[in-house]
Amino acid sequence: MVLSKTFSQSDVSVHSTFASRYVRDSLPRFKVPENSIPKEAAYQIINDELMLDGNPRLNLASFVTTWMEPECDKLIMDAINKNYVDMDEYPVTTELQNRCVNMIGHLFNAPLGDGEVAVGVGTVGSSEAIMLAGLAFKRKWQNKMKSLGKTCDKPNIVTGANVQVCWEKFARYFEVELKEVKLRDGYYVMDPEKAVEMVDENTICVAAILGSTLNGEFEDVKKLNDLLMKKNLETGWDTPIHVDAASGGFIAPFLYPELEWDFRLPLVKSINVSGHKYGLVYAGIGWVIWRNKEDLPEELIFHINYLGADQPTFTLNFSKGSSQVIAQYYQLIRLGYEGYKNIMENCQENAMVLKEGLEKTGRFNIVSKDNGVPLVAFSLKDNSCHTEFEVSDMLRRFGWIVPSYTMPPDAQHVTVLRVVIREDFSRTLAERLVTDIQKVLNELDMLPARVTGKMVAIEKHPRNGVAVKKLKSIAL
Repeated sequence: MVLSKTFSQSDVSVHSTFASRYVRDSLPRFKVPENSIPKEAAYQIINDELMLDGNPRLNLASFVTTWMEPECDKLIMDAINKNYVDMDEYPVTTELQNRCVNMIGHLFNAPLGDGEVAVGVGTVGSSEAIMLAGLAFKRKWQNKMKSLGKTCDKPNIVTGANVQVCWEKFARYFEVELKEVKLRDGYYVMDPEKAVEMVDENTICVAAILGSTLNGEFEDVKKLNDLLMKKNLETGWDTPIHVDAASGGFIAPFLYPELEWDFRLPLVKSINVSGHKYGLVYAGIGWVIWRNKEDLPEELIFHINYLGADQPTFTLNFSKGSSQVIAQYYQLIRLGYEGYKNIMENCQENAMVLKEGLEKTGRFNIVSKDNGVPLVAFSLKDNSCHTEFEVSDMLRRFGWIVPSYTMPPDAQHVTVLRVVIREDFSRTLAERLVTDIQKVLNELDMLPARVTGKMVAIEKHPRNGVAVKKLKSIAL
C-alpha cells in the first residue's frame, strides 16, 4: 500500500499544530527565517521548549519573587505596554512611583519634615540602584577634593569580599578602586574595624551589606557608623556609608524594628533595596533612597522635554516597563505593615524548620545565622568522600535547584549549599526538601568515594626562578 502525503503550502488550514509540518522541521536558531508560521505553531513550539527550564518555585538559589496574587498579575498585564519614562503621558504611574519612594523612605527612617518628600528613584534592580548611589558618592567626593585644591583621580570604595558582583561592576565601569575586607573562617561578612582601617582620604564611601548573598547575615552597620564617626572626627574627613539592603531592606523593618542600620545612623547617606526580592514583586524593580537632596548632586540629574513636558531623570537606562512599579505599589498598600510582617515571620519560621531538619541528619554544619535574611546555608561535616557540589547536582533529579559555591577570599576553602526561603516556600516543601536531601545522602553513601591521584608538576620558584617539582592532587 502506498501512503500518500498531501499538504497545503502553509498548513494554515490544519487546526492541530502537532498535525502540521512545523513540528517536523527544525526552526532557525541563528538567522531570522524567510517565511512566517502560524501564531499557534509559534506559541506551541516555544512553550514546549520552555518546559525544559527549571520550575521557578523550586529554584531555591534565587532571592527573586516567583509568585504574586492573580489580581496583581492582572495589573501587570494591563500595564505591560506602558513605557514608564513617558511621565507626561502616564502621570498616574509616575505618581505611584513617587508614593513608593516616600513609603520606602519612611520605612527606612529618612529624616523628613512635615510636607517634605523623600529623595529616591525606581530602578530595574539593585544593580542599577547601586550604580546610581555610587555615582552620587563619587561626584560629591570629586567636588569636595576640587574645592580643597586636591587631586581627584584615585577614588576608592571599601567593601567586604562578600559583596555582590554589581559592586565589582561599579568599580570597574566607573574607575573606582575596590578595597575589599577579606573574610575568615567563621566570619563571612565585612569586619567593621578592618573596614575603617582601610578608609583613607580618597574613600568615597564604605558599603555595608544588610543581608549577605552568601549566608544572609546582616553586617553591623551601627558599629561601622560609630567607628567611622570617630575616624572622621580624628582626621577631618566626612567619609559616608551606603547600605546595600537589596535582600534585607524589606526584612529588617518588620522582623527587627529596633535594629539600627538605616537613616537613623547619621553617616548613612543612601540605601538601595530590591523590590523584586523581599519587596515581593517579580523581577525588574529596585529602589535607591537618599538621606536628603544634598546627598544627590544636582548635576547628575538630567532634564528632558521632548516627551511633552520638563522631566527630571536619573537612571542608567531610559525606557522601561511600568508594570513592576505598579506591582510594588499594589504590594505596599495590599499588605501594609501587618502583611509584610506576617510573611517575613512565616519565611523565618520555615527557615528554622529546614535548619532543624538538616541538623537532625547529623551530616551538616549550619553556616547561616538565625537572624538575617531567611535562608539556610550549610556545608557537609565530612566532604572527603563526596562534596556539596554532588549533593547539589543530585537534588536536581528531584526538581530542586540548590546552589553550591565556595566562599570568597580568605575563606575560599569553605564550600556551602544555600536554600533561600521565599514567600511561596511552605513548611510542607521544607520538610519534603529535607527528605529528599536525606535520600541524596543515602545514595551518595552507596557510591564509591572520589579517587584522588597525584600529578608531578614542574614549576619555577617565584623568587629565584629555579625549577622545582611539586605534587598536586587531582580528582580522577
